[in-house]
Amino acid sequence: QVQLVESGGGLVPPGGSLRLSCAASRTVFSFNAMGWYRQAPGKERDLVATITSDGRTHYADSVKGRFTISKDNAKNTLYLQMNSLKPEDTAVYYCNALSRDTLMHYWGQGTQVTVSS
Repeated sequence: QVQLVESGGGLVPPGGSLRLSCAASRTVFSFNAMGWYRQAPGKERDLVATITSDGRTHYADSVKGRFTISKDNAKNTLYLQMNSLKPEDTAVYYCNALSRDTLMHYWGQGTQVTVSS
């Protein structure tokens, strides 16, 4: 069983920055891809950014140029650096990992990000 534990959420004013972390219970090399999704109240869960095992990244249009996804293979940790935050970025952010051997998706418990003055 894979465990993903997010951290780093909180309350930040518009224009501020946060860095989210997602610690995996096993090596990130066991995943084809990892990513961040978010879900605002009353809305569906949407993709924010993904990174493949070989480091290719993909971003939602709404966060391009503001967010950066990265991973530290030695620490088995995924990151999301969020800059120039806007109120519309307010959501619960979830870490996701796609297992290389079973092709199952695993999810973390989520971390709340609130952008407000």
